[in-house]
Amino acid sequence: MSDKNDIESSIDLKSGITEILSIIDQEREREIITRRFGLYDRRETLEQIGELLGITRERVRQLEKAIIIRLKIAAEENKISSVASFEKIFIRNLTELGRIARVQDLTDHLMGRTTDQRERAHVAFIATLAPNLTVIDENDNYFHSVGIAEYGDEKKIKAEVDEIVKVIKKHGEPLTIEQIHDQLSYEHPSHIRALASVSKLLAHLKDNWGLVKWPTVNPKNIRDKIYVILAEKGKPMHFSEIAKSIKGSSFKRKDVTTQAIHNELIKDKRFVLIGRGIYALDSWGFSKGTVSDIIVDVLSKSDTPLHRDEIVKRVLKSRQVKETTILLNLQSKPQFKRVAKATYSLAEK
Repeated sequence: MSDKNDIESSIDLKSGITEILSIIDQEREREIITRRFGLYDRRETLEQIGELLGITRERVRQLEKAIIIRLKIAAEENKISSVASFEKIFIRNLTELGRIARVQDLTDHLMGRTTDQRERAHVAFIATLAPNLTVIDENDNYFHSVGIAEYGDEKKIKAEVDEIVKVIKKHGEPLTIEQIHDQLSYEHPSHIRALASVSKLLAHLKDNWGLVKWPTVNPKNIRDKIYVILAEKGKPMHFSEIAKSIKGSSFKRKDVTTQAIHNELIKDKRFVLIGRGIYALDSWGFSKGTVSDIIVDVLSKSDTPLHRDEIVKRVLKSRQVKETTILLNLQSKPQFKRVAKATYSLAEK
């Protein structure tokens, strides 16, 4: 029975906000709070509110601070019933989410659906007043988030988030949550995942976490997505297969044409054509060049002339082409000379 009541309470955020605002006597003060937190419309700046009310920016800031302090004291003294009941619901949901979560994620989890900006503003406002919750304000490094105060204040949480970023940065390539957990002394990997989610400096793909600027975890353009697909496959792929994999992926934007993908493969030095429409990563040891170029490379690295079968074998290590293509190049190009039966060397310059 209590679970049902909790669910109903969690859905009725609007009533909770109405109760909290009713404690504020002056209409001007209610106006400041609703506009600053975006409770009914978009959030507004100190300047915008000051202009509307005919007071200075600094006066708006002072009033906002004073009102929040009064509301927090009232909440601590259990004089705002909705804050107390919502706090319990928030803490239970945060426990499931790893003790801390972005405001957006917490609100979506509470409501069981994708929520709108106003609902998220309601959750953030209630969390700001709740004595047993910690709110992380949004800036360049952190998302607007809410945590359980028992596990850390704002300073402690930010330090923990920064520590995770430092571990990943030092490693130089993406890590799984389990790998990060092995390096840090946290009770459970879910708490590490939750902390990592707060950072604007990190991104993840299939639970591999890295810096947001790394295309392997945060592919922003078609080339980055191609790179991720090839790296995951671990072997050369035809451009049509790459296109199919991107369309079936979890990337945010994946509606790209096969021709667009082929064009990007041609332009980017990281991708090497090794057969008819087949591409590999240069980091796998492949280098750009025609079949003829590869034969030149093979013969130049050999101290002695090579039998055609050995040449074919070595060329096929870096190119997916027909044997006849290799033999035709060997027999028809002037840079190769037959020095014995089916044995070739580079022609003298």
